[in-house]
Amino acid sequence: MQPSLGFDVYLNSSYDEAITAVTAELQKEGFGVLTEIDVKATLKKKLDVDFRPYKILGTCNPTLAHKALSLVPEVGLLLPCNVTVAQEKDGRIHISIINPQQMLGVVEHPDLEAIACDAEERLKRVAAALS
Repeated sequence: MQPSLGFDVYLNSSYDEAITAVTAELQKEGFGVLTEIDVKATLKKKLDVDFRPYKILGTCNPTLAHKALSLVPEVGLLLPCNVTVAQEKDGRIHISIINPQQMLGVVEHPDLEAIACDAEERLKRVAAALS
């Protein structure tokens, strides 16, 4: 069985409330939102397609990113840690948070594992706080 790509949480809240809650919980663990991609708006603009509310938040913990980039500069190809916030058909909000172990596992460097573990623990706490 393949390990999960991320951690999933479902909320019974509004979409905007979920974005606010996710951002606040990420900040508590030292992550900021560097980028926000509004997939719904982009697909409408580029393809004239109606899509459900869906955002990709590119999050970063500067301390962990600095450590990883200092060890293996190419790890920047895998950053930032993405979090998706999407509204399901039933109205629930599905939040998916990348598993850093999976993401950084493609790079073979023993010291990256500790950084990935630290990031994973922090992001698991975010998921738990949202549950």
